[in-house]
Amino acid sequence: MRARVLIVVAGVAAVIAGFGAFLATWDIPAPAAVVEIVIPNDRFSR
Repeated sequence: MRARVLIVVAGVAAVIAGFGAFLATWDIPAPAAVVEIVIPNDRFSR
């Protein structure tokens, strides 16, 4: 019973480490859409 728990915990740790490595090496492309928002001057108080 104890060996099974150890194997399951080691497997979960390996999956989490693999997912972390995947996210660290994944080359996520930058957004290509240009966003331009006009903010009126009335919104800023002096």
